[in-house]
Amino acid sequence: MSDFTDTLTEAHSAFIADQPVFFVATAAEDARINLSPKGLDTFRILSPSHVAWLDLGGSGNETHAHLVADGRITIMFCNFHNPANILRIYGTGTPVLPQDDGWDALATHFEMLPGTRQIFDVEVGSVQTSCGWGVPLMELKRDRATLTKYHAQKDPDAWVTKVQKLTRSIDGLPTTPTKRYFGPPGR
Repeated sequence: MSDFTDTLTEAHSAFIADQPVFFVATAAEDARINLSPKGLDTFRILSPSHVAWLDLGGSGNETHAHLVADGRITIMFCNFHNPANILRIYGTGTPVLPQDDGWDALATHFEMLPGTRQIFDVEVGSVQTSCGWGVPLMELKRDRATLTKYHAQKDPDAWVTKVQKLTRSIDGLPTTPTKRYFGPPGR
């Protein structure tokens, strides 16, 4: 059985805060559907109708390309322990880069991690919860440090030069690269 609300409730917020991983799905016309797992302490509820997450550089930038082209996004949280539950946030999103207006206001909600590329700003359209009875029970062992460790070891100038060349998604949609490198503290 599923329930819909127009915004996030306090119970939804508590559920989200307890989840170590979330999934992001986007699509654009004539492009692949993109589905990405996200972890670390990167998701924030800014209000019942507004969420954001800190995005680190990875293998591609499909979410950025799709949001610029289409704007639609679904964010899903699954409870891998009891009680079984799935929560989906349906909304519209915008990538906000360090060089953009609005960056400073959003960035105050996050600790900048090595490799920070952008913040995705999402207006909540609706929220759906469902049973999650088919989701397995699993135990979290620990977060992986690989991505932040990789970025912390990169030369800032070389990193910015590399990402400046990444201006297309895998389907050829345009992306806007970041102009700023976030390395380890003190860099």
